[in-house]
Amino acid sequence: MITGNKNGLLVPSSTTDQELQHIRNSLPDSVKIQRVEERLSALGNVITCNDYVALVHPDLDRETEEIVTDVLGVEVFRQTVADNVLVGTYSTISNQGGLVHPKTSIEDLEELSSLLQVPLVAGTVNRGSDVIGAGMTVNDWIAFCGLDTTSTELSVIESVFKLGDRTPSAISTEMRESLIESIA
Repeated sequence: MITGNKNGLLVPSSTTDQELQHIRNSLPDSVKIQRVEERLSALGNVITCNDYVALVHPDLDRETEEIVTDVLGVEVFRQTVADNVLVGTYSTISNQGGLVHPKTSIEDLEELSSLLQVPLVAGTVNRGSDVIGAGMTVNDWIAFCGLDTTSTELSVIESVFKLGDRTPSAISTEMRESLIESIA
């Protein structure tokens, strides 16, 4: 229902004032939070983003596109993934890479990779599920996948998101630097 990055968080219009206040209290002041009036209210299904670029459903309202640009601080592209308009459902991206629907053509992979400026791989999660967005979430340090995700799928995920390249000390150093930046 939500989508976001280090700059901001977008929540649907159905978010209550109490929920919105709880989210605001849980995040640093530097993270913008915006309630979005959009008929395509499952924002996580219609938007996928990292800290620099967002892919959005081709039918997303122009006003919502402007909000995505302003709140998340990203460049927005109206796209499909393997001819599916639910870009957040069929892909997941980070600043390091991305995983997209297994039936994404080579041409589409190259085009999307060029737009996003990160390497992409067509793959699955949860023992062959093409519903990537529902089966995993990822940031620049870690990925969380469904329990049915196979070791082969995990290997692909670690590779494309460059998670195996991270040593525990490097992760804690980067996280510490991020925390210090957000506190300062």
